Amino acid sequence: MTVTARGRSGGGAGMEEKCDAPGLGFLGLDRMCVLLPPLRLPEKLSASRTLRTHLFTNYRMRKVRDSSRWLIPLWVGIWVFIASLIYLRMSYQAVEKRRELLAIMCDDRARMLQDQLNVSMNHLQALAILVSTFHHSKTRSAIDQKTFAWYAERTAFERPLTSGVAYGVKVTHAEREQFERQQGWSIKKMYSSKTKKQSQGPGNAEDAEVREPAEEYAPVIFAQDAYKHVISFDLLSGADDRDNVLRARESGKGVLTAPFKLLNNRLGVISTYAVYKYELPPNARPQERIQAAIGYLGGIFDIEALVDKSLHQLAGKQSIMVNVYDTTNEKPISMYGSNDTGSGMCKVSTLNFGDPTRKHEMHCRFIQSPPWPWLAITTSIGIFVIGLLVGYIIYATAKRIARVEDDFQEMSLLKKRAEDADIAKSQFLATVSHEIRTPMNGVLGMLQMLMDTDLDTTQQDYVRTAQASGKALVSLINEVLDQAKIESGKLELEAVPFDLRTVCDDILSLFCGKAQEKGLELAVFVSDQVPQTLIGDPGRIRQIITNLVGNSIKFTEKGHIYLTVHVVEEIMHCLEVETGTQYANTLSGYPVANRKRSWENFRLFSRELSSSEMPFATVASDSISLIISVEDTGVGIPSDAQSRVFTPFMQVGPSIARIHGGTGIGLSISKCLVGLMKGEIGFASKPQVGSTFTFTAVLMRAHSSVNENKSLEFKEINALVVDHRPVRAKVTKYHLQRLGVHNELITDLGQYISKINCGSQIAKLVLIDKETWLKESHSMPLLVTKLRNKDQPDSTKLFLLENPKSSVKSNSHIFREYNLNVIMKPLRASMLQVSLQRALGGIDKLHCRNGVVGNSTLGSLLHKKQIIVVDDNTVNLKVAAGALKKYGAEVTCADSGKKAITLLKPPHSFDACFMDIQMPEMDGFEATRRIRVMERDLNEQIERGEAPPECAGVRQWRTPILAMTADVIQATHEQCLKSEMDGYVSKPFEGEQLYREVARFFLNQDQVQ
Repeated sequence: MTVTARGRSGGGAGMEEKCDAPGLGFLGLDRMCVLLPPLRLPEKLSASRTLRTHLFTNYRMRKVRDSSRWLIPLWVGIWVFIASLIYLRMSYQAVEKRRELLAIMCDDRARMLQDQLNVSMNHLQALAILVSTFHHSKTRSAIDQKTFAWYAERTAFERPLTSGVAYGVKVTHAEREQFERQQGWSIKKMYSSKTKKQSQGPGNAEDAEVREPAEEYAPVIFAQDAYKHVISFDLLSGADDRDNVLRARESGKGVLTAPFKLLNNRLGVISTYAVYKYELPPNARPQERIQAAIGYLGGIFDIEALVDKSLHQLAGKQSIMVNVYDTTNEKPISMYGSNDTGSGMCKVSTLNFGDPTRKHEMHCRFIQSPPWPWLAITTSIGIFVIGLLVGYIIYATAKRIARVEDDFQEMSLLKKRAEDADIAKSQFLATVSHEIRTPMNGVLGMLQMLMDTDLDTTQQDYVRTAQASGKALVSLINEVLDQAKIESGKLELEAVPFDLRTVCDDILSLFCGKAQEKGLELAVFVSDQVPQTLIGDPGRIRQIITNLVGNSIKFTEKGHIYLTVHVVEEIMHCLEVETGTQYANTLSGYPVANRKRSWENFRLFSRELSSSEMPFATVASDSISLIISVEDTGVGIPSDAQSRVFTPFMQVGPSIARIHGGTGIGLSISKCLVGLMKGEIGFASKPQVGSTFTFTAVLMRAHSSVNENKSLEFKEINALVVDHRPVRAKVTKYHLQRLGVHNELITDLGQYISKINCGSQIAKLVLIDKETWLKESHSMPLLVTKLRNKDQPDSTKLFLLENPKSSVKSNSHIFREYNLNVIMKPLRASMLQVSLQRALGGIDKLHCRNGVVGNSTLGSLLHKKQIIVVDDNTVNLKVAAGALKKYGAEVTCADSGKKAITLLKPPHSFDACFMDIQMPEMDGFEATRRIRVMERDLNEQIERGEAPPECAGVRQWRTPILAMTADVIQATHEQCLKSEMDGYVSKPFEGEQLYREVARFFLNQDQVQ
């Protein structure tokens, strides 16, 4: 909305301002925005900050984008290189692993082939030893061809790789003729020209040529049946065989021939061993071996069969191709395998067949092609993808960080604006409070001054109505401002000593008139366990209880409102404390809601919590937890509306707002205040029965005497309470105990009359409830007669406790007939004290007004005091001056802070100063600071002895200055103390508050000029 307002100082340019104050528009408070000083940042400064933030944001985002143009390709290239390295590495490892597997498989097969060949050759050597032993060592040979062939066949299983064996004996040329006669055949040549053309092996003996003369011969005399056709062949007649024989007898070991084709067209070799006529030492010389040689044993090995058997025994999951070569000569001779060696991976294993002069190798290759390195492929691709993801995360994170930093910069700017707005809101609240309460102060003050004039009854009624409406408006404004302070977190609690019992009495006095109008019984009970003096915020506790009691008065048409205060530990140890579940055990006899349900959801009373988890167990030893309940017999709260009871500005229903009025924020404020006191609040309600609201609060104990406020004048007095309702009787006893009166409760009058007849001591005071009097009307005259007939100097005083729902005039004959003193409910200690003092004749009725400070007391403090009042508002100036003059003060008025400084320049004759805070040109804070500077200068002169004559006898000059404002903000009170003000008086003036403030100075007049 747009409004136009002019300054308070009169003429000036109009000012238009837009304002939006949520929650205040319904009061018209949004129009007060025009009173606020402009708190916005300067336009140039704000635009500069916005431009700088915008440029900084764009710079960071542009920097991120520019970096990404070359960082992303670089990152991708790096991870491609890394993935390639990983692929190559894993592929190399796979190849090496395959190579190692091939080497293991090839070595295994080579080792198996060597072992099997060596086993067969060892058996050949054993056969050579057998021939040497049984043929040459015997005078007559024990072996012939038949025996040798039979033995060779029977022991062939020991030489599975040999296809045949033969033995040739050493014969010299001189022995040839005799040898041939003995054998019956001639020595033949191994190869004839005819057979050599057809085969590499020896031919038949019939077709063989006779061996030409030579120095030495080695004809075969024994042979296996399969090779008996070689008998008579000279082993030295063939080139390879001759070389084998010569090498065998020189080395003494088995030697092998070069590969050659056997009769079955397969490749084979011949292993030859020399047989000696006696055993030679290991280090025998070759010549000695040649001379000792007497024969030669040869065995034929089928290499292909040997290798096939080895491969069959070591068959695995992966087949390999095996080739065996004789590499003695430069050109290797293939002994096994195909000629297609391929170009794949090859493993060469050396074979050692026992012949040091010949070299053999095994070449192994995989038959199948190597598989694809899927592990390397997938791993490298996975690493590359991970790298891309990491890069994306880093990029997104960097972008996010840049965005967060930009948001942070923006949020910092918004935070600064919010803080400025919060300061503006606080100043707005202060201004609203001041600008609304200031005219209301004038209205209420003038109405009070009008009340002190001569008015007729009708005029007095009009003035009271206007005054009540003004106070209601001030109360409403206070509630709205409290709600605003709670929302902004500016609400703070005081910590001052106070008497909770007195606070409760004051609340009852506040609602006494309304309760009497409705005929409701209003009572309060505070447990003996509650300390007399507590430390906390009495104003906020008063506000909570006032809200609850006010709601109960508003919604209750019959019955009672009962306020109780207990210590939490009492309820914890006895959960049945005055629950009021039975109708006969209530204050008025009407049914009430079960009080226990109002606190059953408190964490404090949860059965699941252990004692160490209780909230009151964790607070300091000087703290105390109180539980306060307000019980009524009103209309109750409907079940569907109970969930929104504590919602601000919410009513149970439209009809409730029309009938009973109210803003609906009292309970919301109460809940927030209870939370600040570390407590909880709850309620139990039953429609058409009533409601009970209960809250807890944590306060501090004050170290003071429990009985310090008990009156000593009633110490020796006994009282008798006659009431048939226990709860109501307990309330009466509570108030009597506060005054120090010893009391006794009776519900049966017959028993008490019997005690009187027996001469028992009679109580000095007898308090009878009006309802009990009417119920026991037949016994009451006898009781009164007995009490009055006792021969005592001071007769018993009878008091009738009158319920406001019954008229006093309708029962006036009872009071006159029995001379009864009437005490109107609700009972309060101060009122009860006055009533007892009047009955006992110990008080001047003219100077007592129910225990409230009278005008004469305040007037005695302010009489003839010189007081200056400073306020720029003429109406408020008149109201303040009139209020102070009412109590006998001599008032001087000043309408500005500068004029106040002039009047209060020391030395002066003023006793005190009441100064408004918010004034044009110079506010009250600045004026107070300047006055204190002048006083400090004067005090320095007094200390130096240079003071003017007007200051003779003054030790220190200080004029009490009290802030006088309608501002209710906590920060304002703190600023008052910071500005060296001495007190705080809120508008409109009230007698008790004014008395408390001025008494601190005027009761010690020697300390004030």
